Amino acid sequence: MAAAKVSLRHSKSGEVKEAPVGFSWTTLCLGFIVAFYRNDRNWSFLQFLLIPTVLPWFIFPFIYNKLYIRSLLSAGYIALDEESRTLIAGMGINVSPG
Repeated sequence: MAAAKVSLRHSKSGEVKEAPVGFSWTTLCLGFIVAFYRNDRNWSFLQFLLIPTVLPWFIFPFIYNKLYIRSLLSAGYIALDEESRTLIAGMGINVSPG
C-alpha cells in the first residue's frame, strides 16, 4: 500500500476519490485486478493482454498509480486540498488550482 494518498473530487458530480501515490504493491500482487476494481478498464485490459509477457509485474507496479491519477484528472477530477495538489505536482503532473 502506498504511504501517501491524494484526494480528488469530480468537478461536476462532486464524487470524491482517493488515489494512492508511489509504488503499487497491490498491482504487484494482484496485477490487472487492481485496475479492474478501480474501474480503470483501459489499463486493466492492457495489463491483462500483457500477462504472458510478465511485463505487468515488472513495470506496472512502478507506474500504475501515476497513470491512474492522470486518468482521473483527465476525466474531470480536481485536487481537493493543497496537500493533494503538492503531491500531484511532485509527480510531475501539471495541476491547476481548484
